Amino acid sequence: MMLSVIVPVFNERVTIRKLLDLLCAVPIRKEIIIVDDGSTDGTADAIRQFAAMPHDDTLNCIRTFFHERNRGKGAAIRTGIAQVTGEITIFQDADLEYNPEEYPKLIEPILSGEADVVYGSRFLGTPRRVLFFRHTLGNKLLTFLSNLCTDLNLTDMETCYKVFRTDILYEVGVSYHGREYWEGKKIGWRDGLAAVWTILKYAVTDDQEDYHAGYKTLRRLRHARRYNEWVWDHLAPYVGDRVLEVGCGVGNFTRFLRNRERVVATDNNEAYLALVRRLLEHLDNIDVRRVNWEDPKLDGLSGETFDTVLCLNVLEHIENDGAALTTFATLLRSGGRLVLQVPAGRKLYGEIDRAVGHWRRYERDEIIAKLEAHGLAIEEARLFNLPGVVAWYVNSVLLKRQAVPGLQARLANWLVPWLRIEERWLPRTGMSLIAVGRKVREVSDATQPFAIIKDAPED
Repeated sequence: MMLSVIVPVFNERVTIRKLLDLLCAVPIRKEIIIVDDGSTDGTADAIRQFAAMPHDDTLNCIRTFFHERNRGKGAAIRTGIAQVTGEITIFQDADLEYNPEEYPKLIEPILSGEADVVYGSRFLGTPRRVLFFRHTLGNKLLTFLSNLCTDLNLTDMETCYKVFRTDILYEVGVSYHGREYWEGKKIGWRDGLAAVWTILKYAVTDDQEDYHAGYKTLRRLRHARRYNEWVWDHLAPYVGDRVLEVGCGVGNFTRFLRNRERVVATDNNEAYLALVRRLLEHLDNIDVRRVNWEDPKLDGLSGETFDTVLCLNVLEHIENDGAALTTFATLLRSGGRLVLQVPAGRKLYGEIDRAVGHWRRYERDEIIAKLEAHGLAIEEARLFNLPGVVAWYVNSVLLKRQAVPGLQARLANWLVPWLRIEERWLPRTGMSLIAVGRKVREVSDATQPFAIIKDAPED
């Protein structure tokens, strides 16, 4: 494990050398990435002198970058992030308000698997210098607003000490020795207004611009809690105690399976699987494993059968869906159920579908025919989410967007009362299709491209 320390600096000539000495003394293998943000007081020269000195074995390297003009702390941090090579990254101000000696405490929750992101809270730790009342009040207001928008429970959103892996937030107390303005403190009321604007902006707009379209869509749909719960309430009566989940994604529905006797949650994306493992690692009944359903090696499941194969918004990602359905039917016990949710309406196929890897969208009669051809008797096949048809057509076909807009995903929660009304009259069209097939007969898989194979070789 290597720790990457990003040090944004602006006019800290008096403190930068002592700070860097403290960093080097931390007994952790690390790299130090120093970004001078257009300093005019000799800070840049002090950085160059330090970088040219010999250092001990715990310091992998020192890399320095210099902005020609002052662009702000955020720009300096972005410059540093682009250079990170360590497994864990921490931000470190150069003003000595925070002590690098606390790095072991900050990274411990990540190393132990408890968290992927750690915030160092100035309000939980000791010792700390007495803070300005107005600054404390402003911090608490900003933290309250941030927690309101993110549904987290942080105590110090504005802290410098943020240690990163991925998506989960965790706080530990840190000591804090705040400076006064005569000592060089720079934060002011304008920074508070900028923080309020940023919190409100990203509460309602896209804040995942750099992520893959499929991941953005999955993450956004996680916020649609009421919508997901409605879907699950509809499917739950068909789900037995031994469940194979095909394509668990980031665990939006896996969490609903926590009380089942045995669950095998599968996906072919290692990043998604890592998230699900961390989410559910405390549950012994859930086995998370990698399976590529385009060409599965299922020797670990050979001879095992399931009450339910749960395949929610996955079949459309598999090019040879007929072969996949054969495998699903083979894994079901007699009387077991295949529970499907797929995107509906061929005319709705557009840029979002292409971006997230959909080969197709389905018609109701088509799904019924496919399930019956694989020995499955239809127990339910219904279209739902009529309002979503218009939104999907506008975004995916007309506007050619490549991901579900973040605000639209959040508004999906408001559709739930309408979806409950839809249940009563079964619309003839909809954005999605739920189908449930019960296994009533075996189908030979000898002519299919893949099937369950005992002792199949590894990739």
